[in-house]
Amino acid sequence: MEDVTEGTWDCLPDRLDDKILRTLSELRFSHMTPVQAATIPLFMSNKDIAAEAITGSGKTLAFVIPLLEILLRREEKLKKHQVGAIIITPTRELAIQIDEVISCFTKHFPHFCQILLIGGSNPVEDVKKFKEHGGNIIVATPGRLEDMFRRQADGLDLVSAVKTLDVLILDEADRLLDLGFEASINTILGFLPKQRRTGLFSATQTQELENLVRAGLRNPVRITVKEKGVAATSTQKTPTRLQNYYMICKADEKFNYLVSFLRQRKQEKHLVFFSTCACVEYYGKALEALVKNVKVLSLHGKMKHKRNRIFTEFRKLESGILVCTDVMARGIDIPEVNWVLQYDPPSSASAFVHRCGRTARIGNHGSALVFLLPMEESYVNFLSINQKCPLQEMSEFKCTVDHLPKLRSMAKSDRAVFEKGMKAFVSYVQAYAKHECNLIFRVKDLDFCSLAHGFALLKMPRMPELRGKDFSDFVSSTIDTDSIPYKDKNREKQRQKMLQEKKLKHEGESRKNYAKNKAWSKQKVKREKKKKLAIKRKHEEGSDIDDEDVNELLRDTRLLKKLKKGKITEEEFEKQLTAVVRCDGGSE
Repeated sequence: MEDVTEGTWDCLPDRLDDKILRTLSELRFSHMTPVQAATIPLFMSNKDIAAEAITGSGKTLAFVIPLLEILLRREEKLKKHQVGAIIITPTRELAIQIDEVISCFTKHFPHFCQILLIGGSNPVEDVKKFKEHGGNIIVATPGRLEDMFRRQADGLDLVSAVKTLDVLILDEADRLLDLGFEASINTILGFLPKQRRTGLFSATQTQELENLVRAGLRNPVRITVKEKGVAATSTQKTPTRLQNYYMICKADEKFNYLVSFLRQRKQEKHLVFFSTCACVEYYGKALEALVKNVKVLSLHGKMKHKRNRIFTEFRKLESGILVCTDVMARGIDIPEVNWVLQYDPPSSASAFVHRCGRTARIGNHGSALVFLLPMEESYVNFLSINQKCPLQEMSEFKCTVDHLPKLRSMAKSDRAVFEKGMKAFVSYVQAYAKHECNLIFRVKDLDFCSLAHGFALLKMPRMPELRGKDFSDFVSSTIDTDSIPYKDKNREKQRQKMLQEKKLKHEGESRKNYAKNKAWSKQKVKREKKKKLAIKRKHEEGSDIDDEDVNELLRDTRLLKKLKKGKITEEEFEKQLTAVVRCDGGSE
């Protein structure tokens, strides 16, 4: 562990380039944070680094500055299509953020070209962009970077381009592994030269991360940086300037408390975390309707092309609400976030810490609040012990307004809201059942009726987790939910079209079943026909069949000819044939 404190940029053993110092001054970074003071000198002296520091401690500059210095000091300058540095991050939002930070510096170094390679964009366009503009510095997410290495058929030889690589950075490395990128990282490492500087930055250390350190770093210097004033023996991972609160409320009261809280703080900037993408979709629309005169944006991992735009838009807002999942929990630096609200506790204790870390960043003050059900109150002690993250109760906040009737009215008038609510409820229960801390978050202890009221549902959904439960306390709406239309006219028109097609298909299946019954009677006629033809052959062979049987066969033959020529219908054929059989039966 390095025992370092803040210092000025002039304190570094090797003086930084004047243009870098000028950019730091423009960005108003007059002092180094502890992680920067510990990391930069070692990185610039050609050491591999494995750094652990709390979220919001300034890790981005800790690798951007030495990266630029190393590239500036190269004896042989990089050509346009030669890659000197690669930065890999777990999410596209973090990649965008890092790319913007680097741009602040590279504008003074026009001979450096940088490229952003992330999901949500067309990979063919990325290939074209690299071929036209090059990329001395690549900022990328693992999946897209791995894909680019395999695109030799498109005329891109990234394998050859990275032979000049000097620096590799793995940012939020623990999150890279949590999201299942280990295979992609190992593939990428296989393409890179061994002679390079590697920096691995993380807020937490895990065994999987230790394996990655051994695979990707050569004799790394390990750095664990604590905030000033935090004891060396402490494992606290939240900033000291963060005020952490919790609020106990019932499942059918939680949404009312959230709306009231946000209405009272319209001039501030909020991040509101939910457990699932479906919950973000549903409650994002709900808050948009119920918290007036405030910009409400929603962002989750299943979004594709809109994510980058929404993230950039929210960063520029002075006040507003971003409803999101844990895709925004790691490494994201959004200016002046006043409150982090955790409507649903995250699936892991470490995620709780990272969520809180979106506020009170780099010396600023901020607050965080988590909403807990009465049965979840022991989670407070768990966080205090497990994460050294003490919380104080926000008991003075009162809520007297019921916003749920308004939300139910929205569901009755718009099928989109109704469906989003049902999906959100199902996804919440499923996520709750998979909670990492299942001794506290037990799905069997949930009050499903109260929870359904809290989601403003019109009826209970069908799902395995609810099988055999008592819902006598839940009051279903009297409205026929199948009749609820989409407010979007085009979408409703499409729904009506699908309903009509379904109806016609059902009618067609009914007719088909009737036709199958007729086919059975046809088979009966065929059997009778074969029987009579057999009698005819025996007669021709000299058997003792009488003339009456022969006449009957002739009548059947005439009937079959009429049927084939269309002179009689199948019904008439069957009727006349049956009449003949009855006559035969009567004569016996």
